[in-house]
Amino acid sequence: MRKELLFSLILILALKTYTISAQKNHDTQNILYFNPEVEPDIEEIKEPTNLAFFSAVSDHISTHKKRKMMKTETQLPFETADQKTISDYAVNNDADFVTVSKVKYFKVGLGKYVFSNQVIVSMKLFDKDGNLITESSYDTYRKNMRMLGSAENSIKIGTAGALKTIFKNLRKLKPLAETDI
Repeated sequence: MRKELLFSLILILALKTYTISAQKNHDTQNILYFNPEVEPDIEEIKEPTNLAFFSAVSDHISTHKKRKMMKTETQLPFETADQKTISDYAVNNDADFVTVSKVKYFKVGLGKYVFSNQVIVSMKLFDKDGNLITESSYDTYRKNMRMLGSAENSIKIGTAGALKTIFKNLRKLKPLAETDI
């Protein structure tokens, strides 16, 4: 009786562990983010831009339980992202998707008076094979008509807006891919 009970408990524990690990592997989407390309190319603004960008990404990803953010410290050019390089990074980091981004600064003001720094955050989402799935661009000045505010806050708003559009497009494309199979 004792051996049967012990065997049953071990079997139940093994099955439970297997199903939990299988669910984790299939439910979460790993998304690899590269450092955004910053325009204008000024070294002093790159680090604060990266901090604000990844802060906004982690805030947005934390609301989605099925997505996991992975970060790489390298930067890929936004316009000429190489399919093989993206695929290699995705395979080496076990990522389902790869995001290449660009943050373009511009000033809002009248004449010599500058009110704030606004940004255009552009993103491209690639699959693990390096194929472009969708892209998005969010202009903080045109979308929110913000006149006042810090550059850091503009980056966070722009990143959140671009991510929202990317994930919205991804949800639209997912049912089409499932019907093709």
